[in-house]
Amino acid sequence: MLELTQRVGRVEASEIHDHLTLPFESRQRGRLRAKTDTGYDVGLFLDRGPVLQDGACLQAKTGEIIRIRAAQEPVVTAYIEMGLPMAKLCYHLGNRHVTLAIGEELTAKDGTRGYVRFPPDHVLEELAERLGATLYHHQAPFNPESGAYAQAGHDHGHSHSHSHSHSHSHGHSHGHAHQKGHGHAHG
Repeated sequence: MLELTQRVGRVEASEIHDHLTLPFESRQRGRLRAKTDTGYDVGLFLDRGPVLQDGACLQAKTGEIIRIRAAQEPVVTAYIEMGLPMAKLCYHLGNRHVTLAIGEELTAKDGTRGYVRFPPDHVLEELAERLGATLYHHQAPFNPESGAYAQAGHDHGHSHSHSHSHSHSHGHSHGHAHQKGHGHAHG
């Protein structure tokens, strides 16, 4: 088994030993056992880092270089007018913390149109249609945006922490009660 342990920059095609085609879910993992496109057993032993993008290269301990290919997988592509309609669609889908691929393409009929691609999900699909998008269900490589936290080759996790602290300090010694209310609603 080839042990792929290092991410390397783009290399010449003649240096590529083999290709490893993976769906998005597998390209997020640092530890994985798989078979290359020609049937070699490989194991990924990578540090936590960015998602493996289509075309990324990995090097084995023994020097072989394997190029990653994004697999064809079920996706929904929501086509929409550029500008404010596209911005609203991205905002509302992103507000649901879904992973999105965002792009634009030229069409002979409409000029430039935007698209947002995501894994099939009936709730997201209904939302996209309500916002004016035309949906297309198909198989395609899924290469979503890496996010605002991806810098200099490092992709950091995204988490939320909500804490509420209530403390009272009184420098006097007479008895009284406190009623604590929570002044906002959670939805």
